[in-house]
This record gives sequence, C-alpha cells and structure tokens, in this order.
Amino acid sequence: PLVESGGGSVQAGGSLRLSCAVSVSSANDYCLGWFRQASGKEREWVGSLDSDGRINYADSVKGRFTISKDGARNTLYLQMNSLKPEDTGIYYCAYKPGLPLTLNDRDYTVWGQGTQVTVS
Repeated sequence: PLVESGGGSVQAGGSLRLSCAVSVSSANDYCLGWFRQASGKEREWVGSLDSDGRINYADSVKGRFTISKDGARNTLYLQMNSLKPEDTGIYYCAYKPGLPLTLNDRDYTVWGQGTQVTVS
C-alpha cells in the first residue's frame, strides 16, 4: 500500500511537506505520482517521478513544488512552497508499474488514502 502523511492547514505563502510511505512490490521500472482533488472538481495530476529519476510537474505547481524520493526509507515526498488557496484539496500518492511517466490517473494502479491540504 501507499500511506500519505503531512497534510494540514497553512496560510497562503506557507509551506508543507507531504510524505508517502511506499510498500509496493515494485517492478524494476515504475512511476510514483502525486495527484490532488479539490472539492467538487476532477482529480488532477501534480507531478511524477520515475525509476530512471525523471521528474515532471504540472504547470500550475512548477517552481513551487518539488518531488523527491528517499530510496533507503522507501518514501516519496512532495515539498510544497509558496502555497496558494487554489492548492487546497486532498493529495494522493499513486504507483504506476512500468514506464513511461504519465499524468493519466488511470495508468496508476495503487493509491494511498489521501491527505488534506488546506490553504487559506
């Protein structure tokens, strides 16, 4: 499974770091992604990292959010800086077996339970 943590409430301009503990029997090639869903809206892709170290971000978070992975701890991180109210939502981490890195949530087969981020 995937287990997110680190969500909370923060004022605009603030920072949060989300963590995702990854316990998946991963293939040699895989992607790990962050998605978010605001109330009443479709789930949207935030960014992903693949097993070759490539990282892509949605334009809406580029330059503000950073994805990283601690291999020793099997933990995926999402560092979020300069947060805006429109960043509010439930944030999910997800696992996709194989490459390439994609932004389509239907390609991701394992999901965490989500963690709430509220920016006011």
